[in-house]
Amino acid sequence: MYHNPVMLEECMDGLNINPDGLYVDVTFGGGGHSRRILEQLDGGHLYAFDQDADAAKNAFDDPRFTFIPQNFKYMKNFVQLHARSKVDGILADLGVSSYQFDTPEKGFSTRFEGRLDMRMNQNAPVDAAGVVNGYEVGSLASVLSRYGELKNALALARDIELARSVKPLETTTDLKEAVAAHLQKGAENKMLAQIFQALRIEVNKEMEVLEAFLSQCADMLKPGGRLVVMSYHSLEDRLVKNFMRSGNASGEVEKDFFGNQLTPYKLITHKPIVPTDEEIAVNSRARSAKLRVAERRSE
Repeated sequence: MYHNPVMLEECMDGLNINPDGLYVDVTFGGGGHSRRILEQLDGGHLYAFDQDADAAKNAFDDPRFTFIPQNFKYMKNFVQLHARSKVDGILADLGVSSYQFDTPEKGFSTRFEGRLDMRMNQNAPVDAAGVVNGYEVGSLASVLSRYGELKNALALARDIELARSVKPLETTTDLKEAVAAHLQKGAENKMLAQIFQALRIEVNKEMEVLEAFLSQCADMLKPGGRLVVMSYHSLEDRLVKNFMRSGNASGEVEKDFFGNQLTPYKLITHKPIVPTDEEIAVNSRARSAKLRVAERRSE
C-alpha cells in the first residue's frame, strides 16, 4: 500500500550503518527505509516513529525492531525510555507518503475529491477544514504566504472568506472552486499544490515539529553518528541546512573565545544529494527531494 522509498541507497550510504548499532527512523510510513536498515543490522536495534495509525499496520515482527506510535518531536524522550543510550544514526524522510497522497479521504491531494482533513494524526484537534473555515483573513493569508510561498496570498484568503460566507468549505473540491479566480493561468496545478502544502504544514505544525526534532538530534547521536534528512520543499531544507551547519535554527555558527567554530556536526554533504532522472521517472514523489547528511563531532 506504500510506494517506493525515495533515494533508498543514498540514505543507507549516508547512515553508514554499523551492524551492531542503534538507529532511529522517525518517519516509518510503509517501512521501506526501515526494512533496508534492518537488513544490515546484526546485534543492533532500530526504533521507528510514526503518528499515522495506518503506518502502524506495517510494523515488523522482529526482535531488533521497536515501533513507537508517536510524533517524532518526542523522539528524545521515547528513545531514551527504550534504548537508554545514544544512537548511531537518525533518518528522517519528511513530507507526505505516497500512500497518504493517494488516499482521497485524507484530503492531501489536489487530484482527488476528499474531505479537507490533511491530519497526519487522526486524533489531532484541527484539520484543514478547521483552518479554511475558522481562521480570520489575515491569519489565513499569513499561512498561505509563509508556508505556500504564494505572492497573492491575501487575494486567495479573501476568496476563501467569500466562499465560506455562503457555505462552509468541507471538501478539496470546495477549496479548489473557492480559489479558482486567482489561480494563474497555466500554473493552476502548481498554485493549488502550494495552497494544499501551506494548509498541510499549518494543520500538522510541521515546521515547529521539525525544529523541535532537529534541536534534539545532536544530544541523541554518539560521536561519529549520522543524521540523514530528506526534505521536499525549501522551508524544510533551509532549516535542515541551518541545523547541520550550526546546530541551531538561525544557521549562525557560534565561536569560542579563540574564534573556533562551535558546531556539533561535520558536514558529509556540502550540497544536497538529489535523485537521478531514472528514479524520478519511476517515482514522481522523488522529484523535489533533497538529501543532507551530517556526522556528530566528538564532544
